Amino acid sequence: MSAGLNLAQLQAVHYTDGPCLVLAGAGSGKTRVITHKIGHMIDKGLAPKKIAAITFTNKAAAEMRERAKGLIGRAAKDVLICTFHALGVRMMREDGKVLGLKAQFSILDADDVTSILKDAGGSSDAATARQWQWTISKWKNMGLNAEQAMAQVADDNERITATVMARYEERLAAYQSVDFDDLIGMPLKLLREFEEVRAKWQHALGHVLVDEYQDTNATQYEVLKLLVGERAHFTAVGDDDQSIYGWRGATLDNLKKLPQDYPQLKVIKLEQNYRSTSAILRAANNVIQLNPKLFPKTLFSELGEGEPVRVVDADNEEHEAERAVARIQSLRSTATNTAMGVKPVELRDFAILYRANHQAKAFEKALRRAQIPYKVSGGQSFFDRSEIKDLCAWFRLWINNDDDPAFLRAITTPKRGIGHTTLGQLGEYASQYKLSLFAALFSASLASLLPRRAVESLHEFGRYVNDLEYRARHTHGAEDARAFMAAWLKEIDYEKHLYDGEDSESVAAARWSNVMDFCDWMSARCGGQVDDAAGVTAPTETKSLLEVAQTIALLSTIQDREQDQDVVTLSTLHASKGLEWPHVVLVGVTEGMLPFKLDDDEGRQEKVTDDIAQRLQEERRLMYVGITRAQRSLAVSWTKKRKKGRDMVAAQPSRFIKEMDLNKETVREDPREKLKALRAEFARKAQASAAAAHSTS
Repeated sequence: MSAGLNLAQLQAVHYTDGPCLVLAGAGSGKTRVITHKIGHMIDKGLAPKKIAAITFTNKAAAEMRERAKGLIGRAAKDVLICTFHALGVRMMREDGKVLGLKAQFSILDADDVTSILKDAGGSSDAATARQWQWTISKWKNMGLNAEQAMAQVADDNERITATVMARYEERLAAYQSVDFDDLIGMPLKLLREFEEVRAKWQHALGHVLVDEYQDTNATQYEVLKLLVGERAHFTAVGDDDQSIYGWRGATLDNLKKLPQDYPQLKVIKLEQNYRSTSAILRAANNVIQLNPKLFPKTLFSELGEGEPVRVVDADNEEHEAERAVARIQSLRSTATNTAMGVKPVELRDFAILYRANHQAKAFEKALRRAQIPYKVSGGQSFFDRSEIKDLCAWFRLWINNDDDPAFLRAITTPKRGIGHTTLGQLGEYASQYKLSLFAALFSASLASLLPRRAVESLHEFGRYVNDLEYRARHTHGAEDARAFMAAWLKEIDYEKHLYDGEDSESVAAARWSNVMDFCDWMSARCGGQVDDAAGVTAPTETKSLLEVAQTIALLSTIQDREQDQDVVTLSTLHASKGLEWPHVVLVGVTEGMLPFKLDDDEGRQEKVTDDIAQRLQEERRLMYVGITRAQRSLAVSWTKKRKKGRDMVAAQPSRFIKEMDLNKETVREDPREKLKALRAEFARKAQASAAAAHSTS
């Protein structure tokens, strides 16, 4: 099973006697090590169900599950491979009753949270609610509740936020709901305060593996410690050089604490890179060596020197985009027209990476102009937009009346004069009698708890949902579906709700346009006009609106198919982590963008405080992540001018370009000139072959 592993990888796989830290540099085969270690422990007699492998994204968990299945076979299905949050859900479903949670508690998304916070804080301003959300999330990740947060507030803003947090906690308890942060905070509470729960989970898990350990926050570290107990049979796999999520609570302190909390810790370094050429790795090592090191390591590659890393300067963003597109065209032309047997470069081999989402615009424009297909990775899916989720919540409630999150979203979006006190009492009643909120609403004894007017409002909503469900079941075909949805949106006054909730009329108009597009799409499906993944419209038999609504849950899988398409990827640096491409163009590597805004508004360098030093170090790690996404070629570009508000201001290349310490003789390249020369050469060859053909005729 261990065939093909290098010595360091073998050491990491075979060490199972205690706590182990595997420092896995970029492209060093960490997923391979994790899956082989799972296989090794099963071979040694550890039951698969006693092994947990925890990672950070569903995508990473799915990939690990697939790799484990390929290596281990059927036994892999019993291994617990999931995200931290999924493990939290499992623990709370099984043991949350000791915290007063019913097993069918609801998990609220970000939009639900914003809505509840606006209500709790008595504000209609979404931006203020989001600020509260950000601060409350930070406190929860530090392991603080509202009372503890109040005890350490620094100013009046924080005091207000802590007060809102207390009301917010009351509402969550009443609604039998939790937010995303609770999926870590509540399991910590379970393990810390309830000895029988802690003993149960420590017995259940014989070995815990944590992927991307450098991305853990303080609360996740505490959960890990309590899960593994004194035996400390765990493997943490991470890389301090790729810690880029400090802004969302991830802390390198967790890496620093490991040798202190576990003096017997075995540290194993994976330094051989299987992804990139030596030229690319040298640039990455040169940049990252300037950061202070917790565990020094130097990546090396046996894939050869490869193409030199290029630096491309551009006049402005549009010019930068043109040069990036020219580079893609040039590399494709070169590869396609080389000697027989060389595989042509495909569009899926290219990625354009940038610091912030707004930078994509110029590159999208240039790619469209060149008729090069692309996808924007990490952008918001249509079905993730809050207005679409609002409508889908109503559909979910028609299909499943017991869907509590959908109930809460539908009854409060738009507002119907049913306040949080009424909903809180309904939640308590539902919890007491183990009913869903919708089922509780029609209980005869509810009238003894609530005022008559409140009960009437709830009954009116319930009857309306039942009526909509009946009508949707009997609505067939495109025209009827369109008429139904138009009437329904008018009945609930959804357009007014959108415009009232936005400060900007143009933003509200764009959201309403999304709603119209969604209605058209739903209607077309009812009429039997279905767009498949390839964009082909295929007529099928007509369906009822209720039948179509039932398929909505499947739509998120459509986005997953995109990765198979032959298109150029545009992505933020944060979203690119864990991915790789043969050819990478790293753009916008300009002071003020990467590293992001370390000076004041006048362009003066701020006094270098500890906070700024830490921000610079994280930005440098982000640059390192960008460089190490490239397998065969890397170009880094910067602009001589950049936008600042409405003005164009002079710009400087990022300090990170100098830090790469590239060979001055090979660094500069003009892809447009290269492309021009290639085209001229092709034209000459075509002319010569035409002349040869003419002379033989």
